[in-house]
Amino acid sequence: MASVNGCNIPEDLFYNVDSNVWASIDNSGVVTVGMTSYACSLSGQIVSYTAKKPGKAVKRDKSCATVESGKWVGPVKAPVAGEIIATNPLLDAQPEIINEDPYGEGWIVKIKASDWDSDSQSLVSGPGALKLFDEKMSADGFGGC
Repeated sequence: MASVNGCNIPEDLFYNVDSNVWASIDNSGVVTVGMTSYACSLSGQIVSYTAKKPGKAVKRDKSCATVESGKWVGPVKAPVAGEIIATNPLLDAQPEIINEDPYGEGWIVKIKASDWDSDSQSLVSGPGALKLFDEKMSADGFGGC
């Protein structure tokens, strides 16, 4: 796994760098969405998680969930448009899992993408994502994870 400023950034995922979210897609077109380790570091310990309900349509770059820490409340923005088909039941009782394992057990929602081919054009992965995160962290004056 690659690292930028001490933050893990898996190169095999797709990222909306501005929104600090990641996406992965399976063979059936279901996109798993989560917060980056950078987002988790910025927000601090997550204490509350509220996702949109399964069956709800979401637009790209609009909220698919809300998370709250001791110093921040904000949206998790959907990197793709589609229908929410699952929320993470583990997070209802233990939202801190988002911080502990943001790329695994701490996923936020699963979305049946309505147009992955189009929406994924605005996402980055691999070395390109690492470069953009490095630039964003530098511009933000971020000290590191």
